Amino acid sequence: MRKMLLLLCLLLPLGLSAQARDLPDFTELVEKQGPAVVNISTSQNVREQAHPRTPQMPELDENDPFYEFFRRFAPPNQGQAPNPHGFSNRSLGSGFILSADGYILTNAHVVDGADEITVRLTDKREFKAKVIGADKRTDVALIKIEATGLPMVKMGDPNKLKVGEWVLAIGSPFGFDNTVTAGIVSGKGRSLPQENLVPFIQTDAAVNPGNSGGPLFNMRGEVVGINSQIYSRTGGYMGLSFAIPIDLALDVQNQLRTTGRVSRGRIGVVIQEVTKELAESFGLAKPQGALVNAVEKGGPADKAGVEVSDIIIKFDGKAVNSSGDLPRVVGATRPGSKVSLQVWRKGAAKDLSVTVAEIPAEKTASRESKGSKPTETAANRLGLVLSELSDEQRKELKIPVGVMVEEVRAQPRGDIRKGDVILALIHKGSNTEAKSVAQFNKALGAIGKGETFTLHLRRGENQSFVTIKGLNDK
Repeated sequence: MRKMLLLLCLLLPLGLSAQARDLPDFTELVEKQGPAVVNISTSQNVREQAHPRTPQMPELDENDPFYEFFRRFAPPNQGQAPNPHGFSNRSLGSGFILSADGYILTNAHVVDGADEITVRLTDKREFKAKVIGADKRTDVALIKIEATGLPMVKMGDPNKLKVGEWVLAIGSPFGFDNTVTAGIVSGKGRSLPQENLVPFIQTDAAVNPGNSGGPLFNMRGEVVGINSQIYSRTGGYMGLSFAIPIDLALDVQNQLRTTGRVSRGRIGVVIQEVTKELAESFGLAKPQGALVNAVEKGGPADKAGVEVSDIIIKFDGKAVNSSGDLPRVVGATRPGSKVSLQVWRKGAAKDLSVTVAEIPAEKTASRESKGSKPTETAANRLGLVLSELSDEQRKELKIPVGVMVEEVRAQPRGDIRKGDVILALIHKGSNTEAKSVAQFNKALGAIGKGETFTLHLRRGENQSFVTIKGLNDK
C-alpha cells in the first residue's frame, strides 16, 4: 500500500507537468512581437456647440486610468457652459509597424478626422504621423512616421486559421500600452451589418476600446488580422471580437501606398440571401448563392445577360456559398477584368462572361446632402418623418423616385433607419413608387389594420426589401 502511495506521489507531479506543457506559452511571442505594436493617440479641434445639461462626469484625476474611459464615452463638456473657442477631442487606438522605415497599419476609424496623430513606441519614443491613405469601407488606414530601424511584425495567412486555434491580441485598451489578451478563433468569414466587403475573423480574445487597429497574432507570432470591432451592449468587452483578415488589409494598404485610393470591382446587381424555402422553389439542392432581385440597366451584369431571379452560384471559378460572398469576391476583382459567372436559371446552371466595372466612391443620401428638403415634421403611420429628395440627390443616387427617412420616432416591425430612401411600397401585389412624401403617406394610409406590406429601400449602395407586419397606429 505504501509503495502504491509513493508511486502516485511520484506520478502526480509528472501528470501536472505534462498538463502544463500542453497549455500555450505566449511569453516568447510577446517578447519578440510586442515592440512592433504601437499606441496611437489623435486629437481633433472641434468647435463646441451648446449641450443640454446632463449628469456630470465622475471627478477623476487625469492620471487615473479610468479618466480616459469616462472622457471618451461621455458627451464633451458635460454639465458645463459651452466654450466659444471650442475644444480638443482626443481618442486612443493601436497599430503595428509594417516596415523598418515607419509604415504603420491601423483602423481608418482610429485616425478619421484627426488634426494631429501621435505614435508612441514601447521604448517611450513618440513621433508625429501622417496619413498615407484610409479606406472606410474596410476600416483600414496606412500612416507613416519618420524613423528608421524600427521593429516589424511578421505576416501570416488567415486562410490557414482554424476555428478553435489560439490567437493573441496586443494593443492599448483604455490607454494601457502593450496589453496582451488571448483567446481562440470563434468563427471565420463572419458578415456584419453594413460590412459586406470584409470576411471578419471572430475571436473571444478580450478586445476593448483602444485595441482598435492592433494586431491579432497566431501562435507562430504572425499577424493574421487587425482587431477592429467588438459586439457590446455596454461599450466594453462581451466575448465577441472581430478582426479584419490581414491579407485583405495588406491589399488595401498596397493600393493606398501606390495610388492613394482603393479600386474595387462591381457588376451592378442587387442581391439577397437564398433561404431553404427559396432554394426549394428554384430547384436548388441546398441553399447557396446570391439571388438577383435587381439588375442595373446597362451595367456589367446586364450586358453579360444576367436576369432578375438568377441565382449566382459561381464567380471567377469561386463558389458563392452565401450572398455575402459575392460582394467580397467581386470587390477584390480588378476593374476591367473579364471573368466567368455561373448562374442558376430555370432549374439549370448557365455560364456567362462579365467584364467587371469599378465601384464608385460611396454615395449615401443624408440630411446634410445639398438640396434635402424636409416637407413634413409629423411622423406618419409608420412612425417615420420623411422628406423629398432633391433633383441633385436623385441624380447622384441614380434613382428616379424616392423619399428620405429623416427621423425614426417609432421603429416599425422591420429594420428602417434614418438616411434610408424608400423607393416603393408593395401591398397586395401592387407596387406603388414613392414619388413624393404626400403620395407615399396617402398609399400608406390606405393599408388596413394588421395588414402586411413591403417597402423597397435604398441604403448606401444597397437595395433591399423590408416586410412590415402591421402598423404602429390603432
